[in-house]
Amino acid sequence: MPIPQALVTRFFQFIINNQFAEAEKELELIKQKMHKTEWNRGYFKALYGMLLVKRSNGNSNSYSFLAKLELGDKRAINAYRREFLAHVRNKLHGDFDRGFFAAWAEFMRVLGKMNIETATTEKISSAKVEGELPESGESYDDMEEFLE
Repeated sequence: MPIPQALVTRFFQFIINNQFAEAEKELELIKQKMHKTEWNRGYFKALYGMLLVKRSNGNSNSYSFLAKLELGDKRAINAYRREFLAHVRNKLHGDFDRGFFAAWAEFMRVLGKMNIETATTEKISSAKVEGELPESGESYDDMEEFLE
């Protein structure tokens, strides 16, 4: 079964808003609906890592990518998304790595659609989604569909 896009989008929204209990529930649903492939394993590990870093107050860990990420800088977020997508397309990476980068590219896509009023403020609860969630039945069937 493909990765349900609506669940992943909701997971990212929970992460951004520091709603960790809800994010964990969403992550468990995602795990249950995934096939056991290397690509999906990398994708899941990236999601799990995002949750761990945000829960442990990612802003205090100067080495984490999330701590350095300016959530309101749309230009940087789009540049990161393009960079992650380049890694997803790179056939030299294994399936695990490509799945890992795909999760980060998807996170950047969701961040790009959010309107975060103050990027420097620790409180992100004012984040509002500009677009709607994908249909609950919408998901990725394969990597090529994800890249589109």
